[in-house]
Formats: sequence, structure tokens, C-alpha cells
Amino acid sequence: MIDIPLLVNNTALPKNFTDVIYLTDQGHMPTEIRQLVRQKRLSYSVLPIAKSPELRQRSHLIGTVILDAADLGTFEHQEVGRIIQAFEQESVGVIVLTHRVKKPVRSFSLSPTKSSFSMADSVESVSIDDLWVQISVNLACRKKSSGIMSRPMVSASKLQRTGTNKLAEQLQMTSSLVENLTEQLRLAGLVQRDFLPSKMPDCENYTWATTFFPAEWVSGDIYDVARLDERHIGFYIVDAVGHGMPAALLTIFVKQALTTQISEGDDSRLLQPSEVMSRLNVRMSQEKLSGYQFATCCYCLLNTETRELTYARAGHPYPLLARPGRPLQQLEIRGSLLGVFEQAEYPEQTVQLEPGDKIILYSDGAEPFIGNLDDSQAFTYYEDFLALIEQPVVEMLDNFAALTKRKKIDPGSFDDITMVGLEVR
Repeated sequence: MIDIPLLVNNTALPKNFTDVIYLTDQGHMPTEIRQLVRQKRLSYSVLPIAKSPELRQRSHLIGTVILDAADLGTFEHQEVGRIIQAFEQESVGVIVLTHRVKKPVRSFSLSPTKSSFSMADSVESVSIDDLWVQISVNLACRKKSSGIMSRPMVSASKLQRTGTNKLAEQLQMTSSLVENLTEQLRLAGLVQRDFLPSKMPDCENYTWATTFFPAEWVSGDIYDVARLDERHIGFYIVDAVGHGMPAALLTIFVKQALTTQISEGDDSRLLQPSEVMSRLNVRMSQEKLSGYQFATCCYCLLNTETRELTYARAGHPYPLLARPGRPLQQLEIRGSLLGVFEQAEYPEQTVQLEPGDKIILYSDGAEPFIGNLDDSQAFTYYEDFLALIEQPVVEMLDNFAALTKRKKIDPGSFDDITMVGLEVR
């Protein structure tokens, strides 16, 4: 059951708990949806998409977000992915509406995955009733986690009559369930690690190093470093949105779906990073995965003879290039989240590596220990991280691991941490 609050319909940031925030650049909420929220007596506000960063600061006042992405361009689609990630980190469910369809009752197209995080280009339309199911589920989960809907399951008088023996029995049963679940998660974590490379490829002129720290028993990150032929090595990090078991399951799917070469007649051909990203994105989009269906990735292809590194990214933190005697450089290139828009494009770039260069890939869980955005929106590195850059890559990642254990950060900011380092000898 949903509480019946006072109706609110304005364009100001919420000052009290608001059931539905409708983000749109159209300036209004469609008639069908406005009628729905009014009929269900939900509080709501209509805000421009640009207000998202400010909204995140008030996430405790938001029940669910409906994001109207119907008329956004390709560049703005990348921003949508970042918005989804930001609200997901605050446990706010996001319903993304992708395009309008001309049907009497069906006013939007929404991925039919019964998930709070759903977005695709080619999906069946859903009715207003289906949309209400999405909203009500998000609100129920949100209000329960926020303590807004905390009602006792039994009356106080009946609760007092519960015997101490019964309570002890329930506590013992709960303890057994927790122990069993913990053991299952531990085993799942071991299975997931079996999908990671057991050793790095043999390279005469290159040194590899990796770091892998799940936030829980299982991780939403996965990586690989593999020799593809005599001259090429491919390596990547994938970071599923969220963490825990749902994200871990997605990483296993991505591991199997990521293709680095294809057969052409009697021969095979290596795929360029842009092709790897595009194929993986189409595969994820077409599967219409439930729950945590989005992921970021950075894929690199190294020519070990020419030292050319070609790379592409999908919503992932930029790779870092550490060159002796020069400032640390981010290899910037655009690319939206995987599994969001089936037709998304993923350009690639090539950099010529030199002896002494280091390439560092990392998941966003490592960012609180690397640096942050300053007031001018430029990325500033922490001094204790910069102190590690001049070290050999194996020593650097070992000391970074020690840094993550030593440095104090907000426990709510701690996420899965994965790094892959390459050094040209």
C-alpha cells in the first residue's frame, strides 16, 4: 500500500519527500502520465534533465525517477547513462522512457524487463498500467529502505504475547540462513575468480600487473589480458552498474559475449576495439537483460611489435598514460554505456607507446583513491596517487592496494576496485 501524500506539481527542487520526479527537456509531463500520478495521488515534480546533479544531492527526498529520453541526441544519450548510474548509487529506481508510440492507451516505449533500470531503442510499448507497476514497485522498495513505510506486521499486543522460546527459534533459524547465504556467496566469489586470467601472457618487452578487490564476496568488475595472435594482446575491464550478485552475474555474461575475433571463410580476423564494443553493446541490448543490465568497459588492443595501442571505451573511466617526465594523461574518447542504446557508436583511437610508458585501466571504484573533479570540472589527481606513478607497474599496483586499505573514505563510496597495468620496458 502506498501512502497518500499531498499533490505537488512544480519545477522546483524537492524540499519534502516526492514520489515521482519526471525529468524531461520538453517542459511538461505527458497527459496520460500526469493523469496516472494524480489518480494514484502521488506527489510529483517536473524538472529539466540538467537538474540531475542537484537532484542527486537530495536523493533522500526522491521516491523514483522517470527520465524522458524520447528526443535526446547521441551525445545526450551518454549523459543519460551517467544519470542512471548516479541515481542507482543512491538506491533510487530510474524508469527510462525512450520513444512515443501512437496507440490509444500506450503512450511510451519501455523495455519490458520488469526492472527499475531499463532502456532500449527497439522494444515493445507498454501500457500505462505497466508503467504504474514499475512506479509502485520502485516506491515500495524505496520507502521501505528509507523507513517511510515501516508498519509493524502484527499488533503490539500480539507481539507482546510472542514467547521467548519462539523468538529464540526464529533467531536461530535466521542465523542459519545468514551463514548459509554467506557460504554460498563465498563460493560464488571463488567461481567468479576462476573466470579471471590465471597468468599474464608472456611478453619479452612488456610487464603486466593487476589488482582485483570486490566490495563484497562477489564483484561487479571483471577483466582479462589475453594473447590473440603472435603480435597482438587484448585486455579490458568491464564494470557492471551496481555491485553484488546481480552485477556479478552480468560480468559472467559479458565475459562470454565479448568477442575479439571472428571467422571469415577459412581464416579468422581480429576485431578492432570499436568493433568489440559495438558487438558487445548490440548483444546486451538485444538480450533485454533484467535488473543490472548496463555496464561500462574499456578495451585495448596492443601490437607488441609496433607498440601501437588502439583503444575504445563505453562509459568507463579514461585510460591513463604515464610517460616519464610528463604529466599524467587521460586518453579521452567518447562512448556511452553498454546495453543502453543498440545503435550507439564507439569510436577508437591509437597511441604510439614508448619505452618507459605505463597504461593504467581502472574501474570507477578506484576513483576515490586516484582523484576527483575540481570546481572547473577538471580531474585533479591526489598527491599520494601521483607519488606511485614513477614506480615500476608491479610495485605501483601493489602500493596502490596498500593505499586503498590505508586511506579513509566514506563507506558508502566504497565499490569494487579493479586495475590492469601495462609497462613498456
